[in-house]
Amino acid sequence: MANHDLINLEVNEEQRKKVAKIMKEKGVRIPTLKQMKDPSLIPDEIKEGLKKIGNWDIDPLNLYRISWYNEPKLEGGLFNDLPTYIEIPSEVSGVPAKIVAMSGKYFPTGCHKVGASYACLVPRLVTGQFDPEYHSAVWPSTGNYCRGGAFNSKLLGCKSIAILPENMSAERFNWLKEVANETIATYGSESNVKEIYDETWRLRRERPDAVIFNQFAELGNHLWHYNITAGAMESIIEHYISEDSNVNFAGVCVTSGSGGSTATGDYLKKKYPLSKLAVGEALQCPTLLYNGYGDHRIEGIGDKHIPWVHNCKNTDMVMAIDDNDAVAQFELFNEEAGHEFYKGLGVSQETIDKMNLIGISGAANILMCVKFAKYFELTENDLLITVLTDSADMYGSRLEEYEEARGHKFNEQDAMLNYKQIQDLKIDHMEELSYYGKKRIHNLKYYTWVEQQGMEVSELNAQWYDYDNYWERVHEMADEFDAAIEEFNALIDEM
Repeated sequence: MANHDLINLEVNEEQRKKVAKIMKEKGVRIPTLKQMKDPSLIPDEIKEGLKKIGNWDIDPLNLYRISWYNEPKLEGGLFNDLPTYIEIPSEVSGVPAKIVAMSGKYFPTGCHKVGASYACLVPRLVTGQFDPEYHSAVWPSTGNYCRGGAFNSKLLGCKSIAILPENMSAERFNWLKEVANETIATYGSESNVKEIYDETWRLRRERPDAVIFNQFAELGNHLWHYNITAGAMESIIEHYISEDSNVNFAGVCVTSGSGGSTATGDYLKKKYPLSKLAVGEALQCPTLLYNGYGDHRIEGIGDKHIPWVHNCKNTDMVMAIDDNDAVAQFELFNEEAGHEFYKGLGVSQETIDKMNLIGISGAANILMCVKFAKYFELTENDLLITVLTDSADMYGSRLEEYEEARGHKFNEQDAMLNYKQIQDLKIDHMEELSYYGKKRIHNLKYYTWVEQQGMEVSELNAQWYDYDNYWERVHEMADEFDAAIEEFNALIDEM
């Protein structure tokens, strides 16, 4: 099969000059993937500017904060040698393995999705394929991605249309009112992804200015996580190994979501060949595991389909997390009675103070690690890593809703019951994938992407049968991506 130029970097020279002029007038420079992966490469004058602004400020300098290495502060921070993370102690997890969760809280918008959306918009912008004066960037999402897309659009002087389900948290909608040019609320909740796609088709028909940046299909999403998220994970893993040579990296566990973070497994399994990639979803909507459907409460992991950007052939395990368990864990991490309960177990105050880094999907990711550790009988020498897409800041309204449904404030008895519920996690609803187990999941892409969304079956086959010319080709495009950015920045300088 032929090589695929899977991220389109073809230049429209006349249009690129126009876009460069617009960026010059707005004082914009575009960071490279290399700078996101290694912030020491960011120029000193930009770092000086970052000292004067907050992470959420509408300032183009915040493009340089699209990094896992941001200092854990919301105003004037620069970069640390390691990403912010929390290690989940055995008293909490109930397993001896080391579980490390890398935090997305200190990205602009408080979520790592700002990075994935950047890698979707910027290739079209720096090549002149996207005209900020005409086009509108459409960000279909189950919540955080459209926030990241709207934010990047604002910084880059582009118009944005955010699409997300009507039942997502109030925090997301309130923020979008201030940042997105338009917000469209579609039917349902995080599991109603097809309704989001249907809305993008309506916009395609009715709005010639609409450019759809579908995170589930944009391979820039995969490439960003392969380089930036996996690189940050590697720095933490190497830190643990340097501290203790007996540490064995066992694997990465992530919920499916848009499929972008599954690319971390592609990267880490090359560096640590015996490690595994486990991909999770809600038990109430078990598409990967049981070809199922349904509705659930783990916000941000939209489902009922297999993302186009998920490399199913490199996935070792799929599992389902009961959303009741995810909510129970989230409450323990973010209610005062939960903190007091953990203190009684001997959990340090330092760890408790970091628990607000964990949102609902983050709690699900941690539970994935627990099930993985139980299934493979991991020991205290084994290390698992996951991500916290966002933090508890996005879910204050949910805690209020849970309290209203309970009829009382979360108390010590609730904490004890939730803790027992988590400790009783079993190794059910898990599948260690065979070759044909992986192919079963891959084949499900056909129904969403070829039948409904207009993808070519030849490309679907290339994902499975032509691995080097497909997935490895995507992975190799980082240097070309950066070269396009560097050429564009040089053009800005010439203006």
